[in-house]
Amino acid sequence: MKILYVLLVMLVPSFMMAQNYNVLLIPDTLKKGADAVKRYEEYVLEIKSPGKATFKERHVYTVLNESGKGYGGYTSGYGKFNSINYINGTLYDAMGKELKHIKKKDMQDLSYDDNMSLAMDERIKAYDFYCKNYPYTVDYEEEDDLDGFLDFTDWAPIRAQYLSVQYSKYVIIAPKNYLVRYKPVNCTIQPVITENGDKKIYTWEIKNLSAMKTESNSPSLKELAPRVMLAPSVFEAEGYKGDMTTWEGFGKFIYQLKLGRDVLPDAVKAKVHELTDNIKDDHQKVNVLYDYLQKNTRYISIQLGIGGWQPFDATYVATKKYGDCKALSNFMVALLKEAGIVGKYVVIGAGEDAEPIRDDFPSLQGNHVISCVPFKTDTIWLECTSQYTSPGFMGTFTGDRKAILIDEDGGHIVNTPFYKPSDNLQYRVVNAKIDAEGNLDADVKTKFTGNKQELPQALIYEVSKEYRDKYLNRSINLPTYEVDKSDYSEEKGRIPVVKEVLHLTSPGYANITGKRFFVTPNLFNRTATRYSADSVRKYDIVFKEAYHDVDSIVITIPEGYTVESMPQPIMRVG
Repeated sequence: MKILYVLLVMLVPSFMMAQNYNVLLIPDTLKKGADAVKRYEEYVLEIKSPGKATFKERHVYTVLNESGKGYGGYTSGYGKFNSINYINGTLYDAMGKELKHIKKKDMQDLSYDDNMSLAMDERIKAYDFYCKNYPYTVDYEEEDDLDGFLDFTDWAPIRAQYLSVQYSKYVIIAPKNYLVRYKPVNCTIQPVITENGDKKIYTWEIKNLSAMKTESNSPSLKELAPRVMLAPSVFEAEGYKGDMTTWEGFGKFIYQLKLGRDVLPDAVKAKVHELTDNIKDDHQKVNVLYDYLQKNTRYISIQLGIGGWQPFDATYVATKKYGDCKALSNFMVALLKEAGIVGKYVVIGAGEDAEPIRDDFPSLQGNHVISCVPFKTDTIWLECTSQYTSPGFMGTFTGDRKAILIDEDGGHIVNTPFYKPSDNLQYRVVNAKIDAEGNLDADVKTKFTGNKQELPQALIYEVSKEYRDKYLNRSINLPTYEVDKSDYSEEKGRIPVVKEVLHLTSPGYANITGKRFFVTPNLFNRTATRYSADSVRKYDIVFKEAYHDVDSIVITIPEGYTVESMPQPIMRVG
């Protein structure tokens, strides 16, 4: 019965859809504002045991124009935890006539490169029909065997802007006694649950979703588009077993992955005591050890097998002088332990656009690991992959969000620091002169704090002076100018500070018309964003960080002129 059911799930729709590839059959409402239409999509996940599953997927896209050409190709990853049984692809013209068919053997087999990892064991299969006769339709089918898993692919029918959806379905087939965990997001879609022998079948379906387009300063697509998060309950990978139904269980699994991996070489132990034994304040000890980490290690991503989830041990990092976020954070916790300080390993979603961790649905939601030191009255947070970030500062990469602190008794939801407008300060003082020909000569002094100092700090540490000079000479909103001098200084701290001093000239800055002399006083802090006054906005306006900008501008004009009109002082608070 199981085989018959799967055939009905996968093959009957294939037969039906084969009759419907004519582009004329797509409703106009799905073509409007779309670069591509997802004609048919289906996922079938069959869970056979906590560590074994098969995963089938099918994607049919009609590519309407050049902007949608990315949907004409196909890529799929495979590695230690999944193997590809088959991939089929078919190309159809606008009327639904088959033009070409390919199989797995026809696809490129490439090493996967995430542009940051030194070594990965994942590879990809890739193919593109490179069709230019729009519109056209592609149909790709794949089946994988999963051997060990920590998460499931979420059901997200709309994954990008300008993509409409005609039909999408997700099916999970699981043993009756296996808890399938799911959470609707931005929707209320619930599965239809049926039974077939000793199996329970969960089916989600959705039809006729128009293409979406975000607006300036709107929520991200992930916060708007309907989807369903999916996650295992009990699971197994490379002999490690876990139960993810609670954060406690999730944390215990991660804890066992790093258990016993905090042993330092004797030489490093001696160095820790040399650095900290004469320091009485534990906060200062943390700062000293963090400085040691930054000066003696560097970030290199290595994702091999279970190593994608498990840190390299502390001895490895001490010897090699590098590691990924997991390894470096584990190493930092080991250094702290040797100094008699309790540090914690923390899983977090990193990145300015990272989706917030949903604490009501325990699952693998983080993409990064940091460490922290919880004291009685405060906590020091440590970004262990950076060689210059101040101790205690999280910034836009990991600040103001929920995270999962990993302890022996499991996982605990915690919050990283929130930065107020007064923490994210940009205070600029401009002293400028304009000569009789309208040429500008300006000295610019700016103090950046908190999140505001991240860009100028990167100009200090991450780029060459040549690149910095090029950046400064193309980043200011002036028609013609030259920055001929620049200087930076930094003050470390929980709220770090960077000071920038620039000298620039701008020929023809002022517009001279007859007897009038027109000056735009806001030299640097302009915004190019304009909201349309004659359209109805669909989404809320969202600012991702709070900040405080203060500009003080003194412009000396040539003798003989008097002020005809001058704007009032304004403070812009974000």
